[in-house]
Amino acid sequence: MRRTPGTAVIALLVAFSPWAQAIDNNRQGAFEQLLIESSLQIETPAHFSGTPVLSNPVLPYEHALRHESGALEMRFIIRPLNRITIDYSDPHNAAPEADHLFPLLFESIANLLSNGDDSPTSTFPEAIAESSFNANWAAAAVLSIDPQFASGYQNGLLIAMHRNRVADAYTLFLYNDHEQAKPLISNLLSVMSFTPAAQQ
Repeated sequence: MRRTPGTAVIALLVAFSPWAQAIDNNRQGAFEQLLIESSLQIETPAHFSGTPVLSNPVLPYEHALRHESGALEMRFIIRPLNRITIDYSDPHNAAPEADHLFPLLFESIANLLSNGDDSPTSTFPEAIAESSFNANWAAAAVLSIDPQFASGYQNGLLIAMHRNRVADAYTLFLYNDHEQAKPLISNLLSVMSFTPAAQQ
């Protein structure tokens, strides 16, 4: 997947309410409230600890964990559906519902985070999305990371998940050495998931 202009037929601009600014005032409390609102859970794995959330011109994120070795950092992006507003410019069709946008949002976020190289993507089978993430849909993308987003890392694996009527959420694994990061990532794909109570 290459960085491309927005889809011509669906001229879509997704704006997120400014919860990132609110998190600055009481970041941890606001983040925990965002997890509750989105029916999400995150378990901090052994040998990981919180690391500061850094402002950047590419994409805001809400939380980050870093391995003590420095080999892997995880950044978490959470988008409750009730906070998504849509500026839709096609006069011939009704604006799509926020609950139907997750493939477009996944592609858009992957493109934003990428430095422009090809970004292979794959969608998890529905049964795996449910068993691994308590999600209705999940996908992954392998990225070369835009240095404006994470100057200390070159590579990334983006895990996206969607729960109907609840939220879209993303775990981004950042690393430089694939062989060093791979065994860590393999045990952490579901570090963030929807809570079972979110199932409907």
